[in-house]
Amino acid sequence: MSIHPASVAHDFAAAFNSRNPDAVDTVYEPSGLFVPEPGRTVTGAARRAANQRFLDLGLPIDLRPRHVYEHDGIALLIVDWTIGDLHGTATDVARRGEDGRWRYVIDNPFGTA
Repeated sequence: MSIHPASVAHDFAAAFNSRNPDAVDTVYEPSGLFVPEPGRTVTGAARRAANQRFLDLGLPIDLRPRHVYEHDGIALLIVDWTIGDLHGTATDVARRGEDGRWRYVIDNPFGTA
């Protein structure tokens, strides 16, 4: 049974709202790329630190998948999000793992900038 690719966005929101950085990091593939600001990309420990800055705001995230396009285990997600006064539209790429779970390969929260 395959989980819908939009589940990665909902998993991210649940992890973010738990304020648990370990849970947030499990939503990414091990080498997953995060774009904390337009033009800058990070992976690994730097990805975790960049996400921690958003967690440190102490505010919940609300996200709403606008479009989800999936083909052969790869998905493109366009997701509107809000954290307090911060908001944006993410352009994300996810991949379905052998366990059926979707994880971010690229998380670009400012994807339309």
